[in-house]
Amino acid sequence: MTPPVNVMSVDVEDYFQVGAFERTIRREDWERWPCRVEANIDRVLALFARHDLRATFFTLGWIAERYPGVVRAIVAEGHEIASHGYGHQRVSQLTPAQFRADLTRAKGLLEDLAGAPVLGYRAPSFSIGQDTLWALDILAETGHRYSSSIYPIPHDHYGMPEAPRFPYRPERCPDLLELPPTTVPLAGRNLPAAGGGYFRLLPYALSRHLLRRVTQGEGQRAMFYFHPWELDPGQPRIPGAPLKSRLRHYVNLTRMESKLDRLCADFSWGRADQVYAAELAATTT
Repeated sequence: MTPPVNVMSVDVEDYFQVGAFERTIRREDWERWPCRVEANIDRVLALFARHDLRATFFTLGWIAERYPGVVRAIVAEGHEIASHGYGHQRVSQLTPAQFRADLTRAKGLLEDLAGAPVLGYRAPSFSIGQDTLWALDILAETGHRYSSSIYPIPHDHYGMPEAPRFPYRPERCPDLLELPPTTVPLAGRNLPAAGGGYFRLLPYALSRHLLRRVTQGEGQRAMFYFHPWELDPGQPRIPGAPLKSRLRHYVNLTRMESKLDRLCADFSWGRADQVYAAELAATTT
């Protein structure tokens, strides 16, 4: 059996915007921190170019507005631009009206820069769950065709363990295709195998094994993600951040690029809108 083409995705946000530091860095102070996203995106694009790989970049409207060259560079290399919302606020922190405004603002900015429709969305911190499923309706209403926002794991900040592990159309919103981050079942619960901090913390051989269980053992496509700041060990350290947040954010930054290089070589990767083109076409019929 030929292993499937998987989805490689990047959450385009900077180090001072991450959920781990949201109680340490005030949103109104973001402008005071040196932004490193341009150089880090260049590193990501160079990595992908070495492997002739195309990916989906879930991009913050806040970044696109201030650094439009980032979006243009991503598109010029043949990658997909999708939305990460405008201001990296968890869906649970927004009213439906605020969420709609955030989506609309980000989508407009990204489409103007990319010159193409924005089909996909990923909620900051995977913050669509059992209590925020209303957000799926608004995603469809605002023209999004797919989401990668519901992580079927238990976690202290997010997660909906009872959700399906593989792509599905939510019952309440069948026009939207949900593409969950990859998990592996073990002892009655789902283990994360989709990237991010887990990929940095775990030995590469274990991450590869988990992904092969899905792609070869189950014959399913993987959905992997990481952030540009994870390739940047020289980023400023955040004073006063809690120990748990520092561990989640800084461990193994120096090893991340080499691990990603191996991952790109060991599996076949593509952008979400192309890997799931047939399924996305079916949602419109």
